[in-house]
Amino acid sequence: MIRIAIAEDDPQCFAQLERYVSDYGKETGRAFHITHYDNGEDLVERYKPEIDLILMDVEMPFMDGMTAAGYVREKDPEVVIVFVTNLAQYAIQGYSVNALDYILKPVNYFSFSQRLGRALQYVKKREDACITVAVKGGAVKLEVEGIYYIERLGRQLMFHTRSGIHASTATLQQVEEALEGKGFARCNKGYLVNLEHVDGIQDGCAMVRGDKLLISRGRRGPFLEALTDWVGGVAP
Repeated sequence: MIRIAIAEDDPQCFAQLERYVSDYGKETGRAFHITHYDNGEDLVERYKPEIDLILMDVEMPFMDGMTAAGYVREKDPEVVIVFVTNLAQYAIQGYSVNALDYILKPVNYFSFSQRLGRALQYVKKREDACITVAVKGGAVKLEVEGIYYIERLGRQLMFHTRSGIHASTATLQQVEEALEGKGFARCNKGYLVNLEHVDGIQDGCAMVRGDKLLISRGRRGPFLEALTDWVGGVAP
């Protein structure tokens, strides 16, 4: 299911966008979950990085869409943002917050469906490049390429990444399934390793960004085989 946030203070405009999304879903067989925010301040205060796409009105009370988008970007660099506005000049300003596109008001369905389709292509690309993991109080998106390894520590998972260490309430099995086919392998029952970041094998351990991760006897064969395939350009 694709999660869409619509930030729009005009009830009629929101109802129209909601109806267009529903119609698009019926035409394409896609499922959408829509969350409504009636001003930019509300969006910023309640936002969690679980949204795939934001349809953002520019002119809203309390906080305009451009300002709100800037705050959202600090929380979620990956979410796709499309502005909905009656002024084309805002399209240029949108680059400052890495907006994908803009839709001019009054919105007609043909134009909307084309831009929504384009936005969803980017959502799909970002889904392939990122993983959303459960953390205390919500969720966080992590770039798959930036994950070094995942460590099971008690009842938590510790994601060792380029941006630091993130604690998650997910299970290692859940994460392993989500990362299937993306170049990860277990070196023992407590570590899931991004093969891209394995610098070598030393003293029975995988060297990952300076950390030594023990390779268990039972997983040595499959892990080394997966590493060899990855280095050779074949996904495990």
